[in-house]
Amino acid sequence: MTTVNPPVYSMTGFARVTGQTPDGLGYTLSIKSVNHRFLDPQFRMPSGLDSLELALRRLLKEHLVRGHVDVTLQLDRAARSGIQYDRALMAAYIAAFQQAAAEHSLSATPNINDAFRIPGMISADGEPTALNAALLEAAVLADALPLLAQFNLMRAREGAELVAELQSCMSQLEHSVTLIEPLRIYVQRAYFDRLRSRIEEITTGSNIHLDQQRILQEAAVLAERSDIQEELVRLRAHIAHFKELLYAGGELGKKLDFLLQELNREANTLLSKTNGAAAGNGLRITEQGLAIKTIIEKAREQVQNLE
Repeated sequence: MTTVNPPVYSMTGFARVTGQTPDGLGYTLSIKSVNHRFLDPQFRMPSGLDSLELALRRLLKEHLVRGHVDVTLQLDRAARSGIQYDRALMAAYIAAFQQAAAEHSLSATPNINDAFRIPGMISADGEPTALNAALLEAAVLADALPLLAQFNLMRAREGAELVAELQSCMSQLEHSVTLIEPLRIYVQRAYFDRLRSRIEEITTGSNIHLDQQRILQEAAVLAERSDIQEELVRLRAHIAHFKELLYAGGELGKKLDFLLQELNREANTLLSKTNGAAAGNGLRITEQGLAIKTIIEKAREQVQNLE
């Protein structure tokens, strides 16, 4: 049986639906979200709809985990029966216009836009729709679930794009680690030789008697401490774990952010250990270490948008 992994959602999304109550009141319900540490719903609705707001708040908690979410309900209180104009007044306006044009020998024609600006020319043949809270709540809640489905579909699509970008980041990190690994031993040897030469330079020609074997042992210990093998192993382990989480899907934002902090810590240690290493291989490790930090920062920007 094929396992279907849960989708990865972005915290950024938008959806909107328009509807009408049975008594003719039109409305537009929209939902928009951006990233946030927790679920932070905010409502912009006409007054007197507290029950509807509570119901929508419950729905959001059932379908969303994190994000700053703006829910807006706008009402269209336009007249139900449409717009009409005063035909008698329009006829009188046209007649007066034509008479004035004839009296002054003008060839002008009446302007309909000017006519509609005359007070009383346009009127609604119905009364504005009154607010029936019960009918409005039922209609809006009926649209809320399809709206949330549309909203989550958009978030899932953006989430899939973020996952693809993060997978690319992990591949780049793996490549940098692969480039560093064969350079490690050369840098360690160069560090040891540098320490030994420095010690010999200090002690040569002095009256101080030092145990050469002990000096070499201490230099070896210091060189060992500069070895970055453990950091490389942990970098690969964190990258593998990161990729496993991306494959598993679901709520990943906080987990991936923690892993990126660990990756960044290992990169900092790697750079610290190789700081001042000999040119050539040491410089190449530094370049790749900085590249790793840049990739991690790019990944963190993407992860901030994941639920």
